[in-house]
Amino acid sequence: MSSGGVEDDIPQGERKTVTDFCYLLDKSKQLFNGLRDLPQYGQKQWQSYFGRTFDVYTKLWKFQQQHRQVLDNRYGLKRWQIGEIASKIGQLYYHYYLRTSETSYLNEAFSFYSAIRQRSYYSQVNKEDRYAPIMFLERPELVVKKLRYYARFIVVCLLLNKMDVVKDLVKELSDEIEDYTHRFNTEDQVEWNLVLQEVAAFIEADPVMVLNDDNTIVITSNRLAETGAPLLEQGMIVGQLSLADALIIGNCNNQVKFSELTVDMFRMLQALEREPMNLASQMNKPGMQESADKPTRRENPHKYLLYKPTFSQLYTFLAASFKELPANSVLLIYLSATGVFPTGRSDSEGPYDFGGVLTNSNRDIINGDAIHKRNQSHKEMHCLHPGDLYPFTRKPLFIIVDSSNSVAYKNFTNLFGQPLVCLLSPTAYPKALQDQSQRGSLFTLFLNNPLMAFLFVSGLSSMRRGLWEKCQEYLRKINRDIAQLLTHSRSIGNQKLSRNISTTAKG
Repeated sequence: MSSGGVEDDIPQGERKTVTDFCYLLDKSKQLFNGLRDLPQYGQKQWQSYFGRTFDVYTKLWKFQQQHRQVLDNRYGLKRWQIGEIASKIGQLYYHYYLRTSETSYLNEAFSFYSAIRQRSYYSQVNKEDRYAPIMFLERPELVVKKLRYYARFIVVCLLLNKMDVVKDLVKELSDEIEDYTHRFNTEDQVEWNLVLQEVAAFIEADPVMVLNDDNTIVITSNRLAETGAPLLEQGMIVGQLSLADALIIGNCNNQVKFSELTVDMFRMLQALEREPMNLASQMNKPGMQESADKPTRRENPHKYLLYKPTFSQLYTFLAASFKELPANSVLLIYLSATGVFPTGRSDSEGPYDFGGVLTNSNRDIINGDAIHKRNQSHKEMHCLHPGDLYPFTRKPLFIIVDSSNSVAYKNFTNLFGQPLVCLLSPTAYPKALQDQSQRGSLFTLFLNNPLMAFLFVSGLSSMRRGLWEKCQEYLRKINRDIAQLLTHSRSIGNQKLSRNISTTAKG
């Protein structure tokens, strides 16, 4: 708003419109910034705060739509500012997906991010800077907002398997980074070029392509499908365990990653999710429950995604999941991490004598190799040893270890008689195969996409769509038959599961 006599000429109604908009804008920023202070673990403390934040942003979005002309004339509302509001709403939906594991919120985030692109909300940032007064020429942070928007949009598209859109966004981001670095000569040029390199490597991580007849690439999804689950007979549901919580941990040195998702983490999280559905038909407003005595039923198990966590961070999230695990439920721990090996021989063979997997520390890793403890009389402290997980076997536990030292968990002891499964990776690639673990572990690829992994070990790099679908149908039949054998087995029950079922895949 202008000052002095000009401000006196503004009608009272329009002045109130600008004042109300400023209030909503400030309130939205305050609430959004407050999200950083919310605990990242726990499933209840944050819900009401998210609900209030969504409410304010909904009001702000509708308000600027209804009063656009007044805000343009009296407030000087820029299109990039509208884009910033839409981007914040997209971020809210994305973070709500991370907290709830409900994939439908990814669609909502995509809708807002896509609208920003289609309506070119950020297109005037560069042009305005070129022709505006000098003070705008000194504001590269406006362009950085645009670059960050692209990076966030790419993450959402990757999670939705919209690879065609990803490739278009990467091309646009590359052009924007080139223009940005040419005009401002900033110190973060290397960082933004690294972002491009990371996403390029991420989208090329799959070792096998599925092709149409015209040689265009088919985008395949590896999320859970309703048709893939075996039908249980009546009477088999009572007392059955269900997967409720999962910790997906990635700490492999030099593995391809984008944002804070390694390829292994990305593949495993999709293996634990169902395809997104129409949000309006199944969910209430984000942050709000149906009622106090009937919480919203989650279609997907709740997940924590931990990229290179320290031991204390990992243990904090693990304890939170353990504490909130519902009755008759299982906690899954997926560890994709560099192996930590002991040096020398130990007089004992306890749960802290075989090493484990790496947790993050401030120390440098030499050549990206496995860490060895410095003092033979002490155990490696930046390591998750098998014994560190023993307290959590008081509840049903499913452990997957994908590591060069997965065998450290081979003799995992079940102290409390609860169902326990340890699924362990091979420790080395077969000699006939080239180690491509930088593009993702072969073991995790088999868990996520068995057909693609089988084609890779068979030396194939592509397959026609018709044959791919036929092979997938065979796999679904095999999985149904195996599941039926397991569910009808009289030798695999609570007594058998109460002991440790430890499986080490052979190369």
